[in-house]
Amino acid sequence: MATRVKICGMSDETSVRAAVAAGADYLGFIIFEKSPRAVSVERAAELAALKGPAKSVAVLVDPDDALLGEVLRGFRPDIIQLHGGESPERCLDARNYAAEAVWKAVPVASSEDVARARRYAGFADAILFDAKPPRGADRPGGWGEGYDYGLVKGFDALPFILAGGLNPDTVADAIAASGARVVDTVSGVESAPGVKDIAKIGAFVKAAKG
Repeated sequence: MATRVKICGMSDETSVRAAVAAGADYLGFIIFEKSPRAVSVERAAELAALKGPAKSVAVLVDPDDALLGEVLRGFRPDIIQLHGGESPERCLDARNYAAEAVWKAVPVASSEDVARARRYAGFADAILFDAKPPRGADRPGGWGEGYDYGLVKGFDALPFILAGGLNPDTVADAIAASGARVVDTVSGVESAPGVKDIAKIGAFVKAAKG
């Protein structure tokens, strides 16, 4: 089975079309104002209309019920990715607002972090393993930092997505080290924060899918 690919932080039509043409399986839209890739619910819906066969992913950070309701009414994403400090129970709540699934991001720096992800079994549909953000960071992801991808190899409590520091040059080795069947990139296909590089998108998908 070919590795599936998520291109996250989509914010313009050209990048969405390029990702779809390259064969991306998931497109992430970050609805979190502190991100340099932030889009509104309305803008996410407009861009997701161009997704073709790809799945839309709304990336949210500790959303309240009001925001979840707005996402449901204005966007109705295929998947909601929770990227804050959400509890297992909150993941279950969010499942009512997504068409298909809820993914829970878990920051990783040690084997203990990976083990803690097991508490989401039965509450989330998948885990997204990401690098821990720098100390004092004002957002949880998109920093371009990697980690020991081998830490997640063999994780079987839930399906998992590998993220954190992945780019066209590192993704193949990261897949080999982790055994990941789904990979996610944000800054690894950008020329500047929030500015997607069309050539890098194509190169990433090609490298990930082999």
